[in-house]
Amino acid sequence: MPRITFIDHIGTERVVDALVGWTVRDAAVHNDVPGIVSECGGVCACATCHVYVERDWFQKLTPMSESEKALLEFASEPRPNSRLSCQIDVTQDLDGLIIRTPEHQG
Repeated sequence: MPRITFIDHIGTERVVDALVGWTVRDAAVHNDVPGIVSECGGVCACATCHVYVERDWFQKLTPMSESEKALLEFASEPRPNSRLSCQIDVTQDLDGLIIRTPEHQG
């Protein structure tokens, strides 16, 4: 089972187990990780599951869709390593993934 580390804006780490086939958003929600609001329920219709992917991991993810790119324009403080966690599928290759959550969503 892949493990994902979520680090909030003040540096608190939470390591969670994620099921292959879930999204990073699912792993956060099922493990009560603060900082992931996910108002749309994970259907890529808002930007409230915005996260920062550690740079070493960013290139291992599937490329962003045009919909995700468009929604990230509405995210709070987007960065080059921003992604929507609902669009990152958990695979065994992502064991050890490090995700940072922004101070604010929306």
